[in-house]
Amino acid sequence: MKTIILENDQATFKLGRLIGNIILKAKQKSIEIHLEGDLGAGKTFLTKSVVQSCGWTKHVKSPTYTLCEEYDLGDLIFLHIDLYRTDEHNDILLFNLDRDTHPKKVVIIEWADKLENNRNCDLRIAFKHINKAREISITTGGNLFKQLANYE
Repeated sequence: MKTIILENDQATFKLGRLIGNIILKAKQKSIEIHLEGDLGAGKTFLTKSVVQSCGWTKHVKSPTYTLCEEYDLGDLIFLHIDLYRTDEHNDILLFNLDRDTHPKKVVIIEWADKLENNRNCDLRIAFKHINKAREISITTGGNLFKQLANYE
């Protein structure tokens, strides 16, 4: 696990851009990222920077009320899930996260700590407020994001 202090939104955006670049270069067909942390800690902000750095030019919104937002980039689809407003473990099944509709799929789950069924992830980021900054803990579930272990 790697702990990093992100001093501001620009630092968070920079991390999101790096994650997006890793995703774009990846040969892996399915990628899953789990985000955890308090309300307003930066989970959606990081997701926006990842999705936009992969080529999405429209608005990236929080799926707090819709529970799932999809961003279809042709060969790449993002499924952005927010479990904050649900206590039903079966809700996750409604999103058909394991579907095989695109050459590459990225699933990003906010509030992943609410998952009752264990899902493997390639990257887990836990956010914590500290003063006006964010402290994040990064855990990788394989080799795809291993370069984040050296991120400063």
